[in-house]
Amino acid sequence: MLDLTSRAARGIFAFGFLGLAAFLGFPVFWMVSTAFKPQAEVFVRFPSLLPEAPTLENFRGVLAQGDLPLWLFNSLVTAGGAALLTTVLAVLAAHSFARFRYRGRKALMALMISAQMFPFAVLLISLYPLLQAAGLLDTRLGLVLAYIVFALPTGTYMMFSYFVRLPEELMEAARIDGASEIGILLRVVLPVSVPGLVTVALYAFMWAWNDLLYAMTLVTSPGLRTVGPGLLMSQLGEMRQDWGAAMAASLVASLPVVLVFALVQRWFVQGLTAGAVKG
Repeated sequence: MLDLTSRAARGIFAFGFLGLAAFLGFPVFWMVSTAFKPQAEVFVRFPSLLPEAPTLENFRGVLAQGDLPLWLFNSLVTAGGAALLTTVLAVLAAHSFARFRYRGRKALMALMISAQMFPFAVLLISLYPLLQAAGLLDTRLGLVLAYIVFALPTGTYMMFSYFVRLPEELMEAARIDGASEIGILLRVVLPVSVPGLVTVALYAFMWAWNDLLYAMTLVTSPGLRTVGPGLLMSQLGEMRQDWGAAMAASLVASLPVVLVFALVQRWFVQGLTAGAVKG
């Protein structure tokens, strides 16, 4: 094990950390730099790291585009709906797995978690005919349900890891006071599980917000497009490759996720670390 008390070890650790940070952060840096470059600086053989003549023209063009607010609204509706429903269903499923003992409980939980082994495209192949038969193709509700199918197993496991750590004495005291199982869940379990709830909701929201494959396949109407497919089809195509505008639009589209994460990061970290302790 590396001894961090020596100067050489600390130097190696710091160098490795900075190298990893640079590797992970360079794509973000390049996106920001390109967003402020004029077209003449983007399409060159050897582009510069920083814009030589910074401009806000890419942002003006993106914000003046009439469809961007609609795409952002559709993304907020679908991602917010997926986050809300995933959290509710994950809480109910995880509470059942953590607090009740019945035949097939472990097998059912293992079956649910095993759904994460399949690639996105395989799940999409199964979801498409089901949504088509239900008349939910090309609808926001159908897209929300597709997001729940992917996010729910992970969300359930996160909440299960949180619930099993709660002392059983809390539930027993509530039962002695005459509380029902739903009352125990609402009045005892959920108030002390805020970090776990935030973690699941943020996970489902970020997955739905950043999705491209499901949104392009299950939704075809221009008025229902989310921000990912909308930006791709408007800024990049066979006859148009406006990388500056695409990067500026990507920055604008990423702001909601960045703001949400900045507001709830404390609970998010607590929720992740809580699941690391075995109950």
